[in-house]
Amino acid sequence: MQTFKEGILSNISLIQKVVDFDIKQDRLLPLDFTAANIELTNEILDDTDLFSDWVTKKLSANSARYGIGGYNEHRTIYSRSAHFDTGEEPRRLHLGVDIWGPAGTPIYNFLDATVQSFAYNNNLGDYGATIILAYEIDGFKFNALYGHLSLASLNGLEEGKFIPAGTKIAELGAKEENGSWPPHLHFQLINDMGGLKGDYPGVCRFSEREKYLANCPDPDLILKATFS
Repeated sequence: MQTFKEGILSNISLIQKVVDFDIKQDRLLPLDFTAANIELTNEILDDTDLFSDWVTKKLSANSARYGIGGYNEHRTIYSRSAHFDTGEEPRRLHLGVDIWGPAGTPIYNFLDATVQSFAYNNNLGDYGATIILAYEIDGFKFNALYGHLSLASLNGLEEGKFIPAGTKIAELGAKEENGSWPPHLHFQLINDMGGLKGDYPGVCRFSEREKYLANCPDPDLILKATFS
C-alpha cells in the first residue's frame, strides 16, 4: 500500500479545487499568527470586527485574493479564547491550513468523498459549522475537516452521502456562525479520526506535536495542486 503522499502525487490529476483560484491573476498572501507578528495586538484579537478589518486590509494592501495561514505554526492568537486553554498546557500548535477570504466564499470538494460527519461547534473560537469528508486513494483512507463554514452549509447532509469531486460543499461563514472568527476556512487532513464525529482538534499542545502531526498530514500537498 502506498503512503498518503505517494497516493496523492500519483493521482495529482484527479485533485480538484478547494476554492476558486486563477493562477494567472490571483495572489495568495501568507499571514503570520505567531508571536513574531506584533501588529496583532490584544485589542485587535479581542474584537472580531477589528481582527476582520486587519485581515481585509492586509489582503487589499497586497492585492491578494486569499490569505494563507500555516500548518505546524505555533500561534499566539488562540489566547483570545478559553476554548484552547483547558488543562495545564494551552493548545497553540495549528494542525491545518487556513484560507482567509470573504464570508460567502464557495468551498469545493477536491476528490470523490463521502460525508463522515458534520456538526455545529458553537463555542467562542471553535469551528462553528463543520463538515468532515472521508476519502480513499489507492487504498489509503483519510479524512478532511472543513471548519468555520456557514450554517446553511450543513443543510441536506447525511452521514455516508456521496460527494463527487468538484462539488460545491459549503461557503465561508460570518463571525456569528463560524466560532467568532474573521471569515476563513480551516482545512485539515486527518488519517485516523479516533472515533470522533463532527469535530477533531485543529490545534494541539506543543508537547503532543509529534503525535498529532503524524496523524494530520500537511494539507499543502493538496492545496499546491489546486493553486498551481
